Amino acid sequence: MFESIDGAMIDWSRAQFALTAMYHWLFVPLTLGLAVIMGVMESLYVITNNDFWKNAAKFWMKLFGINFAVGVATGLILEFQFGTNWSNYSWFVGDIFGAPLAIEGIVAFFMEATFIAVMFFGWNKVGRGFHLASTWLTGLGATFSAWWILVANSWMQYPVGMVFNPETVRNEMVNFFDVAFSPVAVTKFFHTVLSSWIVGAVFVVGVSAWFLMRKREKEFALASMKIASFIGLFAALITAFTGDHSAYQVAKHQPMKLAAMEALYEGGTHEGLTVVGELKIPGMLSVLATRNMEGYVPGINNILLGNYILPDGTQALSVTEKIQRGDKAIAALADFREAKEEGRESDMLQAQDVLDENMSYFGYGYIDNPNDLVPNVWLLFWTFRIMVGLGMYFILFFAMILFLAWRHKLSKTKWMHWIGLWSIPLAYIASQTGWIVAEVGRQPWAIQDLLPVNAAISKLSTGEVQTTFFIFLILFTVLLIAEIGIMVKAIKKGPDMAES
Repeated sequence: MFESIDGAMIDWSRAQFALTAMYHWLFVPLTLGLAVIMGVMESLYVITNNDFWKNAAKFWMKLFGINFAVGVATGLILEFQFGTNWSNYSWFVGDIFGAPLAIEGIVAFFMEATFIAVMFFGWNKVGRGFHLASTWLTGLGATFSAWWILVANSWMQYPVGMVFNPETVRNEMVNFFDVAFSPVAVTKFFHTVLSSWIVGAVFVVGVSAWFLMRKREKEFALASMKIASFIGLFAALITAFTGDHSAYQVAKHQPMKLAAMEALYEGGTHEGLTVVGELKIPGMLSVLATRNMEGYVPGINNILLGNYILPDGTQALSVTEKIQRGDKAIAALADFREAKEEGRESDMLQAQDVLDENMSYFGYGYIDNPNDLVPNVWLLFWTFRIMVGLGMYFILFFAMILFLAWRHKLSKTKWMHWIGLWSIPLAYIASQTGWIVAEVGRQPWAIQDLLPVNAAISKLSTGEVQTTFFIFLILFTVLLIAEIGIMVKAIKKGPDMAES
């Protein structure tokens, strides 16, 4: 059904999409995190009638606006690439994948666009209550937008709620609820959004620490650090909880990803969770994957060779057997379409039966080598540990700030100011490594078990993709440098705490 595509072109298309996604994700977490912090500050202004909180909220709102504008630009380019570089993907599952993206564009984006204008320009034109509602609704719109994007991404990890129509050669949605509220989507939403709150909280703490280091805006900086740390600690603890639940779902639906994350080649029962090197926590991987210390966790070789017992009591197929069944599905689809053209109804029904029986392995028919199903183990192993390690660090980081604030020592503890400032890049590293684990771990699948990237790609020349890759690289880098420059200028100017 899908033509053979040059491997170099596939690699460049993947690199281009990764480039766009990673640049875009530099802006999204800060948008989501700052939205909550400025919403809390403006709520305190409405409750206390103290202009201090209004001016504090307006300062962080200014940085939110700068970041939001650049994030929108990169996000639009990202969505266009599904049509330009991944047209087979868009054709094959566009009826399903396009639905959450359409809702995101029509509802969430317009919700943000409507209320963000009131938030920025309505301070002296609308009532306090209405302005506060606009601030929270702007943040809610950004979060609502993230929900639908994450629903689409989760469906790629765990495709549900659809049936394949051999007459159109497309997957069609049959249950919107299953797609929108799958357990993978719900967990990914809370894990991703709350981890974004961490980024926003660390950013506010770091910038506030800079003010303290410069002996400027002491009251504003201390208040901002306290609020950000409360939000950050809450988010960090819940992120750890959702991360545990996410690992359980990965073990259930994407066992190869989990095995690669642990560099586990030969699995077994009572498997330990590797910290680094030979240091392991006994039985912890089995607990994460099965909720049972004696649970069986397959390794990479076990998944390739099959023949182990699955949780439902059936025997796992080898990858070779899955490829054979995928070949049967593809051949049955061709037989169905040929029989339809020639009007052989009985042959159509027979081909339909074979297709239905093997459709769950359809994507394996485009896999040439079983080893192609093993993602980059080294990259996944270390990015997973960086992500988890930094997550634990931020729990201690926020707890320490709150402790120092409680002891009234936060303004005098200079070493904590330096840690706060230099923790900003660590927050972005943690956020980016999380997405690397999620997306690289799914490879070679564009849609898990249904469509590999070599069948999802558009038929373009390698040169065309290389050209656009470097155009986007230059464009996004310029935008990033411009945003950093504008933000630094706004931060150096500082909040206008005398403004009423």
